Amino acid sequence: MRILQVSTYDKAGGAEAIAWQLFEQYRRRGHESSIVVGEKSGNDPHVFPLSRAVADQTSEAPIAQISHWLSPYEGRVRGVWRMRRWLDAYVARPQNWWQALLGRENFDFPETWRLLDLLPERPDILHCHNLHGGWLTRGGYFDLRALPWLSRQLPTVLTLHDTWMLAGHCAYTLGCDRWKTGCGSCPDLSIYPAISRDATAFNWNRKREIYATGRFHIATPSRWLLRQIEQSILAPGMVEGRVIPNGVDSTIFSPGSKVQARESLGLSQKDAILLFVANAARSNVFKDYRTVEQTAIRTAAGYRREKVSLLVVGEKGEPISFDNGEIRFVAYQRDQKTMARYYQAADVYVHAAKSDTFPNTVLEALACGLPVVATAVDGIPEQIDDGQSGFLVPSGDAETMSSRVVQLLLNGGLRASMGVKAAEIAARFFSVQQQVQTYLDWYEQMRSSSRIESVPAYAC
Repeated sequence: MRILQVSTYDKAGGAEAIAWQLFEQYRRRGHESSIVVGEKSGNDPHVFPLSRAVADQTSEAPIAQISHWLSPYEGRVRGVWRMRRWLDAYVARPQNWWQALLGRENFDFPETWRLLDLLPERPDILHCHNLHGGWLTRGGYFDLRALPWLSRQLPTVLTLHDTWMLAGHCAYTLGCDRWKTGCGSCPDLSIYPAISRDATAFNWNRKREIYATGRFHIATPSRWLLRQIEQSILAPGMVEGRVIPNGVDSTIFSPGSKVQARESLGLSQKDAILLFVANAARSNVFKDYRTVEQTAIRTAAGYRREKVSLLVVGEKGEPISFDNGEIRFVAYQRDQKTMARYYQAADVYVHAAKSDTFPNTVLEALACGLPVVATAVDGIPEQIDDGQSGFLVPSGDAETMSSRVVQLLLNGGLRASMGVKAAEIAARFFSVQQQVQTYLDWYEQMRSSSRIESVPAYAC
């Protein structure tokens, strides 16, 4: 099959990592797999930056040429990438200033309508992941208004990784139910993706009008998120909905020697090591770093056999010391094999999210045979068998989380048995091979149905 995916970035964490993993796995199985991204950082010839799709054919061409001229200096000269994003977002498209001031989500990306022209041959399947973006993609990169048209051209899959498509601006609603009735009077405009003024009712209504004429096959990694969609403005455009859990590559993420992992990473063989993985952990409001930090401090106070070390991977900063413990920050690890060694080196994985659809990090920890202590929010309870592969605790409750961590540290037998169970669950339910095959089978069903539906009425 010819499969075209759409994602915010080619190389990143979270939803982007899932799209990239599918992209690679499809190619390994002999399919013509391509991916369109809002911002391209790698050099794979099958990855196309959507923002450059029609740049040389529009009035913004001179600006595009300046941006292109600056590109070799990005990463080498300070401030160049900020200058490029400013040129792309506002100088080339001054109307974006006005939309941003009004608090309206930016859908002004005309290249979206030429999406199907990027490849030599028309794809059989269009599979979209996150259609919103951060600073690197100028707050967005995709025109949602093109979705209904695209869904009438070929089978279109939307895999939702958060709730942005259901709400007036936020990626996670954090308990707010206004997305069910129309948003407006937003309690927090700063939640990612942030907006400057409360145009959430306008944004919500515009999305509702867009989805109403679409024909979307919708996938979610968790039952929790699919239930949200069924109550949302996206429901009228949903032809079919399926729960397809994210998958983990067991050839990389698997149980391994703790001694060898710690030795390769230069970690102490004596310390009790807790692990937390999240990009920009301290500034990510959804990940609740504060509770993770307090958990480490309380664990160190309640567990005196060894020094307690919390490793926070995906964040930079100076170490933080406290009685009987420390917090060490480790930069984001692009190499998955290195990341797997961090899981293998740890004693317990802690995940104190306030909201999280189906975090890859929890799956990776389980696959490496690492017990997980996490908050019972959103889709996380569908990942962890409470009391078997880890423990679920209330959101924001550092005291309960630390007591579970101490319980695991004190009981090596329990920790080992939970690790074995965690790896078994990951292999049985969260295999990347299972995820890939489920999508491919679904694509084939859609393609067959599409051929049947496209037969002219007079031929029947």
